[in-house]
Amino acid sequence: MQQPTNGLLVGTRKGGFALKRSSDGTWRQVGDPIRLGVQVNDFQQDPRRPEVWLHTAGGDFHLGPTVFRSTDAGGTWAEASKPPAFDQVTEEGAEPRHDGTSRGLTVQRSFWFAPGHASESDTWYVATTPQGLFRSEDGGDTWSGVDGFNHHPQYRTWTGEPPGPPDGPFLHSVLVDPRDASHLFVSMSAGGTFESHDAGKSWAPINAGVRVDFGPEPYPEFGQDPHCVIQHPADPDLLYQQNHCGIYRVDLREGRQWSRIGDNMPKEIGDIGFGIVGHPTRPGTVWVLPMDGTRTWPRTAPGGRLAMYRTDDGGQSWTRQDSGLPACGSWIGAKRQALAVIGAPDAPEVCFGATCGEVWVGRDGGERFECVARHLPEIYSLAPAVLA
Repeated sequence: MQQPTNGLLVGTRKGGFALKRSSDGTWRQVGDPIRLGVQVNDFQQDPRRPEVWLHTAGGDFHLGPTVFRSTDAGGTWAEASKPPAFDQVTEEGAEPRHDGTSRGLTVQRSFWFAPGHASESDTWYVATTPQGLFRSEDGGDTWSGVDGFNHHPQYRTWTGEPPGPPDGPFLHSVLVDPRDASHLFVSMSAGGTFESHDAGKSWAPINAGVRVDFGPEPYPEFGQDPHCVIQHPADPDLLYQQNHCGIYRVDLREGRQWSRIGDNMPKEIGDIGFGIVGHPTRPGTVWVLPMDGTRTWPRTAPGGRLAMYRTDDGGQSWTRQDSGLPACGSWIGAKRQALAVIGAPDAPEVCFGATCGEVWVGRDGGERFECVARHLPEIYSLAPAVLA
């Protein structure tokens, strides 16, 4: 996008919402809620064509999982004519069955969108529950499985056996290298992070150095539980991840060995959380929103004291940012897609959507937070947008 982002698209448990900052700095909701009452796991504007918006819908008993698309900035919507669906195993006179890959499975949620490379104006990716990767080459109207992943002979080995995480197993953090449309990354909860150099035809795990506290081996080849992985917007060779077992960083120029930079977080806070986002122009700067990951995993702010944490040196040190946030009694958190960075690249603002339905914007890179929306349904995702 050429223009600085001035808005947020918000996916919630009960629909999608668009929020815009006016010229006087105040925020307001734009238009009516989208698909009110329906679970919206992700809601995004196409960075290549801002008039195109996509959102997921369904995933519960009211409406099956599908994708909706708008070509007039949310004015009108149409359901995908061919939503994401796994291939089925069909034999004459036999019931469909699972063959050890994704064939025979049923998509339960379309979970995570990723626009394709800047050179591929109509390409989108979407990740699902169970773990699946799908691609559209017509702007989101029809979706086909990325067979190199979905039909990989090690699919079942990589994805593990159900039930997996509490919300079910899913694919997320689909990354397209801005320098190379064929260079992709995906991550799974659980399963780990995987890399492709040929547009998804072949894949290899890249999890060295990422600890597993919940399995028999502390450092397996795969099986980790990344919560969110980003390719840093200021340096695509830097990947950061917020994991079930800490915060990690890897420089791809030096190999595929991750380092646990979360060890430098305050010990009383820990390094467990869901989302992570990067500064538009500073490779060493990322933000996380820690949660209480101890004992029974409350998934709330540690000690009920909500705060963002920021590093400006690649994780060697961290600074607490809580100005404007409630000083105590904040038993809330933010999901993995509910952190975003908006504004001009030289003056970014870090945002998060809370599980209690509040949207917070941190001016000056998180130096001062302001609540810009309240009383929304439980927030699943935030995405930056340019709104007219």
